[in-house]
Amino acid sequence: MSAETPPCQLLERQSEAYRDWLWVAPPHDAWLHTMGGSVWSADAAICQAWRARGRPVHADLAPTLTAPVPGAVLFWPKAHALGEWWLLALCAALPEGTPLQVVGEHQGGVKRVLKSLAALGLGCRKVDSARRCTLYATRTARLALSPEAAWTRFEAAGLTLESHPGVFGHGKLDDGTRQLLEVLPTALGDPAGQRVLDVGCGDGILGAWLGVRGAQVAAVDLDAFAVAATRRTFQANGVAGEAWQSDVFGDVSGSYDAIVSNPPFHQQRAIDYGPAERLIREAPARLVPGGRLVLVANAFLPYPRWLEDAFGEFTVLADDRRFRVYQAVKTRR
Repeated sequence: MSAETPPCQLLERQSEAYRDWLWVAPPHDAWLHTMGGSVWSADAAICQAWRARGRPVHADLAPTLTAPVPGAVLFWPKAHALGEWWLLALCAALPEGTPLQVVGEHQGGVKRVLKSLAALGLGCRKVDSARRCTLYATRTARLALSPEAAWTRFEAAGLTLESHPGVFGHGKLDDGTRQLLEVLPTALGDPAGQRVLDVGCGDGILGAWLGVRGAQVAAVDLDAFAVAATRRTFQANGVAGEAWQSDVFGDVSGSYDAIVSNPPFHQQRAIDYGPAERLIREAPARLVPGGRLVLVANAFLPYPRWLEDAFGEFTVLADDRRFRVYQAVKTRR
């Protein structure tokens, strides 16, 4: 089986066998499964795909790697600060001197890896370049800087928020989320006592805002960094909410009085409407009769058609030409 993604196509042409290596933050690419080894990823869908093939999976942000690995390959993410976190985390988790390769696309900023490695005192050599990607090689070392240093705390909407590189809206309040917060009182009324689910929770601002007003909040996200950020945000604001990883509603049970969301529509740099469409189409099954879905989206996105198909009708609560807030109510039949 041939590699499908450009970074994996570059790896495929190397003389290195990569057998039993650790794949870190990899993309969806069936070629990787033929290489064996284990995976360390914050993406619940990636982890699920590897588990389905019986491969070892590390989903924690600070796992204990009991079995030695001959080397690791880090797929450089779009968020440069997140890539630097992975470098720190790998140096903390792997024995000193473990071979480490870093691969990524030029559009994703992989060439900046050289400066990051130099700043950490790690040597580096360029291994190969093709398919508008570059592959670098280094070795892990004991570093004074902890991965914990990547976390950021900031204030917004009267809340204390915890954020991590790579999490949506990292370190600031997104304009769409701000608009959604402005109309939530109109959409939900007094949220006290309501069971509310935040899908695609990011740093947890929606759940925290509702939780301090008495709602019983739960939050899900595909990304382990977002779940960790939400849990920290809940704790910082005294909110007794739950947060866990889920691919939209994949690991959600029960029914809710309301579902709120600022759903993603990007996967790295590619547009991906899949999660948002699933959110809308599957929401009625997760709502009590009379329950409502309230979400914000860029105005150009094709959500009205899906809302009509799933709910029959919907309301636009706000529209500033950049963002729209939609509300759809499950019929009481």
